[in-house]
Amino acid sequence: MTASHYTSDAARWDAVQRRDAQADGQFWYSVSSTGVYCRPSCGARPALRKNVAFHDSCASAEQAGFRPCLRCKPDQPPLAERHAQAVAAACRLIDASEDAPDLDSLAQACGMSRFHFHRIFKAHTGITPKAYAAARRARRMQQEVAAAPSVTDAIYAAGFNSSGRFYAATDAVLGMSPKAFRAGGSGASIRFAIGACSLGAILVAATGKGICAILIGDDPDALARDLQDRFPRAELRGAEADFEQTVAKVVGFVEHPAIGLDLPLDVRGTAFQQRVWQALRAIPAGETVSYAELAERVGIAQGARAIAGACAANPVAVAIPCHRVVRQDGSISGYRWGVERKAALLKRESGA
Repeated sequence: MTASHYTSDAARWDAVQRRDAQADGQFWYSVSSTGVYCRPSCGARPALRKNVAFHDSCASAEQAGFRPCLRCKPDQPPLAERHAQAVAAACRLIDASEDAPDLDSLAQACGMSRFHFHRIFKAHTGITPKAYAAARRARRMQQEVAAAPSVTDAIYAAGFNSSGRFYAATDAVLGMSPKAFRAGGSGASIRFAIGACSLGAILVAATGKGICAILIGDDPDALARDLQDRFPRAELRGAEADFEQTVAKVVGFVEHPAIGLDLPLDVRGTAFQQRVWQALRAIPAGETVSYAELAERVGIAQGARAIAGACAANPVAVAIPCHRVVRQDGSISGYRWGVERKAALLKRESGA
């Protein structure tokens, strides 16, 4: 709401009674019995109407002899803004540190208890401080391995105190040896095959650990080029008879979702993307959720846009069912393999 909604004392009193956060910054109210003034959303014990007066600014309330409430801090930015600033400061502290600061240090720097800070950080970012630090180190690790003169230089530039800790993390972060990563995936072996299904051409690719890509489109050659762009220096091995069975399983799952897909996946992404993809795999066939609802499930407020980004980054169509996410009104939009294919998948899963 805008300031025009709070011009009358009756509307302002109603906002105070409802602790309307949208009224914060539009006006302030003072309580004569306590001598303090508050923002409309203050969680303090409700005051009697006869003791309440309204003010258009903090300065006006203070000139009338009232002091700021210690609970809602009306002379400071809104609580949500202060929380966002604290989280941003914590992220900067993590980014600037060689070793990730512990939870107590981060909370103390933000002036919060460790439990409150942990909850606020997760609410704003969708991940824990520890996961953020791990993702930050992973990015630094990837950058340093690719750019440093040697793997040894990369170890220390990425903030690792020992080569043992560094090599223990390479499998999860790089998906291959540091040497192979520095060579753009050279030496990594990926098997793939292209088949056909009712949705068009389908490419399935896998490392030795599991499916790393399921791509759907109209042009088989374009799908092959897409795979090559994803793994520019890996050894791509096609037309292997035993791998055709894997493709057949994926095609069977596309055509008949009820049979399930019992194949291991080898997909890597940021900590947040992994959280979203895990939540997607928990949505049963035949059901849908909105972007906003999925954001709530992964613990990030107002995160619909971030959810859409994680869905768009999904490299394995159908196996991670990002097609089961729809708009708030139930309408279909935003599918990297085409909205028509998304509609067809949903129709098939619903049994219509």
